[in-house]
Amino acid sequence: MVIEEVVLLESSSLATLLREPPEGARPLVLDCRPFLAYCQAHLLDSRPVRWNGLLRRRSRGRSGVSLEWLLPDRALLGRLRKGELSHVVVLDEASGAVAALRPDSLARLLLNALLLEERAGASHVCLLKGGFENFQANFPELCSMTPTPLISTPSPALRSPEDNMTPLYDQGGPVEILPFLYLGSCHHSSNREVLESLGITAVLNVSSSCPNYFEGQFLYKSIPVEDNHMAEISVWFQEAINFIDSVKSSGGRVLVHCQAGISRSATICLAYLIQSRRVRLEEAFDFVKQRRGVISPNFGFMGQLLQFETEVLCH
Repeated sequence: MVIEEVVLLESSSLATLLREPPEGARPLVLDCRPFLAYCQAHLLDSRPVRWNGLLRRRSRGRSGVSLEWLLPDRALLGRLRKGELSHVVVLDEASGAVAALRPDSLARLLLNALLLEERAGASHVCLLKGGFENFQANFPELCSMTPTPLISTPSPALRSPEDNMTPLYDQGGPVEILPFLYLGSCHHSSNREVLESLGITAVLNVSSSCPNYFEGQFLYKSIPVEDNHMAEISVWFQEAINFIDSVKSSGGRVLVHCQAGISRSATICLAYLIQSRRVRLEEAFDFVKQRRGVISPNFGFMGQLLQFETEVLCH
């Protein structure tokens, strides 16, 4: 890669480009941080770059990585190759210079791929100086806000008598996994006011015993799975994922729940993240665990998720 061809862009310059796009064309901002970090906070209108262990293994020993691997959006690639984007800005966590990037880092591979594109020279290929960390510190209003976990363990002094009688998994309310996807317990699904306040339009009931409390008001889908290590929950993965995607496509929000919101419904949310975001189980688990600390899929479900991870990422 010819380092001189990459423009080192200051945070203030990117902020100006975002607020006052040249000739009405907003810059393309590509975020090379891990999926978990991206979902916690990111620049508004930025796009996460596709990367996982499988692609990393495939890239070893190669002189470069195809841009199609990193940016599977064909419409976006078409605009890039036609020179319709004035600036393409690559960012990582906190790098201050192109020369400081490791040769095998995602940001370096992406910059290489952009510069190798036959027509990418029509755009300014930039690296954001100081990365997301510096930009967020200076321009927080141009960044997304981190979802606040809604389930936590209150200090003994703040607990009410009712809290002491309520299981931890029923305290608080459903937690946001993605803007259209919430995870909670059967108790949460029985509180119509909470569901309405969150904008829930559909409920995915991953149990054979929890009732659908508000038939006629919300769209329901039931997956009758028992919480034991012999249960085959993976046979329901694609049906559940399709249901969640259909709710998302209609502009709605879906609550996924089981009895406690610990094992079965958490497993469905993990499967959704693995397939829709192409991430490893370990990363998806950490992401969901940060939002709902009580999740703990049973041993059998974890094995099925590992198998699902292999099938999805290899494909």
